[in-house]
Amino acid sequence: MRAAGFLSFYDRFATAPMLVLIIKEEGVSLYSAVQLVTVYVLLYALGQPVWGLLSDRLGRLRVLRLALVGAVLGSVASVAAPGFAALLVARAVTGFFVGSLFPSMLTIVGDSYTGAARAREISNLQTFTALGTTVATLTAGALAVWVDWRVVFAVTAVGAAAFLVLLRRVRLPAGGGTRHDVRSAFTAWPLWTYGLGLLEGAILLGILTYIVPALERDGLSTELAGVLGAMYGVGIIGGAHLAKRTVARVGRTVMIGIGSATLFVAFLLASLSQSVVTLTVTAVLIGTSNAFLHSSLQGWATDVAPAARATTVSVFVCSVFLGSSAATALTAGMTRHGYGSVFAATCAATVVLAVLAVGSHAVWSRRTGPIGASRTQV
Repeated sequence: MRAAGFLSFYDRFATAPMLVLIIKEEGVSLYSAVQLVTVYVLLYALGQPVWGLLSDRLGRLRVLRLALVGAVLGSVASVAAPGFAALLVARAVTGFFVGSLFPSMLTIVGDSYTGAARAREISNLQTFTALGTTVATLTAGALAVWVDWRVVFAVTAVGAAAFLVLLRRVRLPAGGGTRHDVRSAFTAWPLWTYGLGLLEGAILLGILTYIVPALERDGLSTELAGVLGAMYGVGIIGGAHLAKRTVARVGRTVMIGIGSATLFVAFLLASLSQSVVTLTVTAVLIGTSNAFLHSSLQGWATDVAPAARATTVSVFVCSVFLGSSAATALTAGMTRHGYGSVFAATCAATVVLAVLAVGSHAVWSRRTGPIGASRTQV
């Protein structure tokens, strides 16, 4: 399960480091090459609700196998693409299928674990997704230069095929008699978590995009800026370790508060100074916040509508991606004269997120009574 999370984030972040090489080999413009990332992320995000609905209707393993078959075919098509247009289509298809892997894993965790055990498994899953992100960021470009950029996509094909073989022996725990009701994914509390996902995605992932460009503006090479920006993954790994040790003691509401405070400090530092040291620390703190804040909101999403868990998780993930894209689009014009104003505005938005997320989760926990009180440990 954790390795599948690694693979999904490896494939998602592997294309960007290879864009310069693809531009040279395929003879396309930078604008065209960037579309490889754009169409992948777009299909990745828009496919989330589809996979969630199918998972609640058809079952977790059936949908997971279908997604892995699609990931194999899409990756093989990426390797064999005879031209840029074919490669663009292949990456879009791959993004659609790979987009099912992480929400499927998150849903299975929600089905299989309760209480603090669920929180620990979500943290473990986050650790492996962070490793996937870091490995892709640091090695995809090198593999493309030393061997061939097609090898990077071949890794996904081999990995997905291996998981298909392993899944033949997997049996999921019984669902405990939970009645499936997809409509429950669109009641008040799930809709509220989707709204929080939009805001959190905008702040945490959308503005994270500017860390590497801000480092390059300070005079660093693209390679070194990428390495320092990848400290975000180090923050997630370290934060996940801390989160696993903390969650059983303080509960989810406090975890959301800790993550929000960490995110506030990260962007406060970045708004005051865009030095190399400060931005590197900011990247680490954003990763640490991810381990506390994002994992807690994900845990809430697995719990807020048990009768439609896969749908709820998938729509939440989609909301996070849409928020990330919207933030980048809305703030792009603010970067013409530097990044300080973007980080300052994000710092203020983090306060709003903290108040809404901490306050609403506390209310939800009280209203769900003894069950909710135990779930606060998730």
